[in-house]
Amino acid sequence: MKVVPGLLRVTIVLLRYRLDELIDATHLFRPLKLIRPFLGRPAVDVRPLSRGARIRLALNELGPIFVKAGQVLSTRRDLVPADIADELSLLQDQVPPFPGEQARVIVQRELKLPVETLYASFDPVPLASASISQVHPATLLDGRAVVVKVLRPGIEQRIARDVNLIHSLGELAERWHPNADKIRPLDVVAEVEKMLENELDLQREGANASLLRRNFASGVDMYVPEVHWELTSARVLTLERVSGVSCDDIAAIDAAGIDRKQLAAKGVRLFYEQVFRDNFFHADAHPGNIWVDPTRAQEPRFIALDFGIMGSLPEADQYWLAQNFIALFERDYARIAKLHVDAGWMPASIRMDELEAAVRTVCEPYFTRPLSQISLAELVVKLFQTARRFELILQPQLILLQKTLLNIEGVGRMLDPEIDIWAVAHPVLKRILRERYSPLRTLREIRKRVPEWFHNAPQLPELVRDAMRQIAVGEQRMVADFEMLGHQRDLARRVLRMVGCGMLGGTLIVSATLLATLSPQHGMLLPACVGAAGLLSFVYGWVRR
Repeated sequence: MKVVPGLLRVTIVLLRYRLDELIDATHLFRPLKLIRPFLGRPAVDVRPLSRGARIRLALNELGPIFVKAGQVLSTRRDLVPADIADELSLLQDQVPPFPGEQARVIVQRELKLPVETLYASFDPVPLASASISQVHPATLLDGRAVVVKVLRPGIEQRIARDVNLIHSLGELAERWHPNADKIRPLDVVAEVEKMLENELDLQREGANASLLRRNFASGVDMYVPEVHWELTSARVLTLERVSGVSCDDIAAIDAAGIDRKQLAAKGVRLFYEQVFRDNFFHADAHPGNIWVDPTRAQEPRFIALDFGIMGSLPEADQYWLAQNFIALFERDYARIAKLHVDAGWMPASIRMDELEAAVRTVCEPYFTRPLSQISLAELVVKLFQTARRFELILQPQLILLQKTLLNIEGVGRMLDPEIDIWAVAHPVLKRILRERYSPLRTLREIRKRVPEWFHNAPQLPELVRDAMRQIAVGEQRMVADFEMLGHQRDLARRVLRMVGCGMLGGTLIVSATLLATLSPQHGMLLPACVGAAGLLSFVYGWVRR
């Protein structure tokens, strides 16, 4: 009952903006359409506006938390029509600032020292203000310029109240909307909750910035401001102050003498390096968060800001996604279909020929154009939409990646309208995969795991004994059918072979490691041969016959 007034307010705003289809989805509030003439009119005439523009204006009126929800929906192009998603992507999270004196009090309370002791200067006038926090310029005691991000007072309580309201709206849509199974409103609400929870922890944002800075430590291609951890807590974040121009300020970039073609290609390369080399990417890469350093005309670089929303992929998804991109670059539609099933994104029961035909139907019209005119982001979105007919199961991290790809390609084409995304991305991705899955890297991974194997090695004889005892006394389920008996016998042989070869291979690899580390004066030939024999033992044990 506590959320009923809030639900009524939302319904009234939707009615004022003539969003009747959203009211119809929640049958409970349909009678309120009768009082529309008495609700007043919005500040602008909404009748000639598109439905996407009307939704955007309504969310702006409802407040900052609903703006956040709209921003999340703008990334879900697999669920939201393109016209609405385009409008929602224009939502700006800007609200009036709270008094600077309150910010000083929060900083002093969080860092447990007077502001004058922490900073040489602290400007109470903020540089920027959003619904969750605002940013103040300051100076450290040693004279370095910084910015201090401070959470709004009482923001946790307000978010908790509004999230409950959004959750109630999601439950109504889940119950009454005819396409609830496709839209999955409660899943969208969960994404909003997770994003807001992450943004409420500024120490987490500082950790994100610190890792991204370490991944690009050279600062040649991208610069990430330094985090001052001694002046950071869950509600206060102190970062190095940087200067630059927004990546959509074409006039300023040209005035600085920067080669925009080179800059655009570098932006595309940076995206693939973050995703497939580091598995940690900036997932809110709109022009406001991506600046360009105007002092580096000969070797242009980007400056990253706002690290509240970062993405990463499970190792398996990362591999399957990279292989899908390679197959897409090479127009291997059968492989794309097979990869989707092998990755577990689609059920194995689907017909591969139908999926391949659907992929070909989407892709072929694009390949009739010059490569410089093909939008990879648009093609990926259409592939996901088509694949939904085949029960595609998309994970949230893949949705975040899709949204980031749209942002990056948009920035690239803004800087260089003629950029050939395919020509830039294909060799970068192949190089990263070649390095990531090279034999040398595999050996390094094996070497890191040798101590764990060595630790578990004494347990192997007991495991083998238990497995053989189970087989001997018939504890495993057997059936009378001779074919099944043969299958069980082959399985038992395979298990024994795997265990035996695993023990031999582990022993040989441990031996090779010890030879390489304890007797380096005898050269690497013998350890390499012993290690190779261990790997061959593993392969022999795992290969099916």
